[in-house]
Amino acid sequence: MKIEIAYAITMCVILLSMALTLVRAFRGPSLYDRILAVNSFGTMTVLFIAVLGFLEGRPAFMDVALMYALINFIGTIAVLKYFKFGDLAHAGRTSKDEALPSNTSLPS
Repeated sequence: MKIEIAYAITMCVILLSMALTLVRAFRGPSLYDRILAVNSFGTMTVLFIAVLGFLEGRPAFMDVALMYALINFIGTIAVLKYFKFGDLAHAGRTSKDEALPSNTSLPS
């Protein structure tokens, strides 16, 4: 009984932290502060799902939390790349001629 109360309090603290993180995401002051706040919100969501799964006695929630963590990470990297280069397909090259050096052959 005491453990359930402790986890319920933990969930309330996580929800409060999520609310404060959303405030930071909307207020800024810079774009990178907003991206960091959204990434932190995603991390807190993973924690919330894990604690909820423990309280409900459903270990399958941990799989959901891990998948959400992976999506959160990939999404953050994609957003940062988009704002840095203006395109998600940019690979750091300035032209197609630099894609492969002339003395290099493709593996067969």
